[in-house]
Amino acid sequence: MAGASSPPPTPKSPKLQPPLLERAKGPSGLDKIVLRDPRGFSAEVRLYGGQVTSWKNDHGDELLFVSSKAIFKSPGAIRGGIPICFPQFGTHGNLEKHGFARNRLWLIDDNPPPLPVNTAIKTFADLILKPSEEDLKIWPHSFEYRLRVALGPKGDLLLTSRIRNTNADGRPFSFTFAYHTYFSVSDISEVRIEGLETLDYFDNLDGKKRFTEQGDAIVFESEVDKIYLDAPPKIAIIDHEKKRTFVLRKDGLPDAVVWNPWDKRSKTIQDFGDEEYKQMLCVEPAAVEKPITLKPGEEWKGRLELSDVPSSYYSGQLDPDKVLHG
Repeated sequence: MAGASSPPPTPKSPKLQPPLLERAKGPSGLDKIVLRDPRGFSAEVRLYGGQVTSWKNDHGDELLFVSSKAIFKSPGAIRGGIPICFPQFGTHGNLEKHGFARNRLWLIDDNPPPLPVNTAIKTFADLILKPSEEDLKIWPHSFEYRLRVALGPKGDLLLTSRIRNTNADGRPFSFTFAYHTYFSVSDISEVRIEGLETLDYFDNLDGKKRFTEQGDAIVFESEVDKIYLDAPPKIAIIDHEKKRTFVLRKDGLPDAVVWNPWDKRSKTIQDFGDEEYKQMLCVEPAAVEKPITLKPGEEWKGRLELSDVPSSYYSGQLDPDKVLHG
C-alpha cells in the first residue's frame, strides 16, 4: 500500500506589478500609450503622429523636452518629444516641411512581423501608418510604416522604424527621414556634443553650404541648424550642470541633424516659448543627404537607441572614450 501523499504546497500569491502597457488619454484627449518598467522607467507615445512625448528615468526625471506651448491637436505637429519626419525631412522636397507622418493618426499594430528577439526587452508598443486617399494625392506611393517603441532593461528608449514599399504598379519610391529628437537640458550654454567633430555638414543658416566642423566638441553660443554627414553610430550629448550624458546610438541613419533656434528665432515660433531654447537641444538621427530608395516589396529599417548615463567630471571634462567607445 502506497504511503499517503502530502498535500501540495499552497501557491504563493503572485506579486502584483503595475501594467507594462496602458492606453490612456492626454489632457487634450489624444490617445496615448504609456510604457512602464517595474524599476520606474517610463515612456509615452501618442497615436497622433506616432510620437514619443515622454521618457523618464527611474527617478522620474523627464528626459525629453516638450514645449509648454505645444499644441496637441490636428492639423499641426506636437512641438517636442520625438516627431517622425517622413517621407521628407525639412524642405528637402515638395511636401510640407518634415512630411506628413508626424501629423497623422497611427493605429496600434496588433500583428506586426517579428523583429529579432531581444529577451531582455519586455515593454514595447507597436504602431502602424498607411497612407490615406488624401496622402496618396500629395505623395502617390503606397507604403506600410511600422514603428516599435520599447524600453530597455536599463531604461533605454528604443525606436525601430520599418518602412515597406507596397506599390502595386512596380514603382520604386525615395524618401528622406529623421527622428527629430528634442532633449531636455539644464542650460544650452552648459551642453556639448562629442562625436561630430571634424565631420562635414550642411549649414541650413548659410544656404545649405557645405563646411567641415572645427574644434574638439560642439558647444552653443547662437542659433544652430546643421546636417552632419556620415556621422558615427554613437553620439554623446553632455549636460555639465546636470552631470548627465545622453548617449545616442543609431543604425540605418547615416546623418545627424543638430538644431537650436536661440533667442531671435524662438520669438517667431508660435508653439514655442521665447526662453525655452535654453532648456532644449535637438540631435536627430537622419537620412537626408542620400535619400533612401525602395523597390516594391523592399523594406528599410532605421533604429534609434537613447541612454541616460551619469557623467563623471574632472575640471569639467568628460572622458570621451568611456562614452563613445565604451
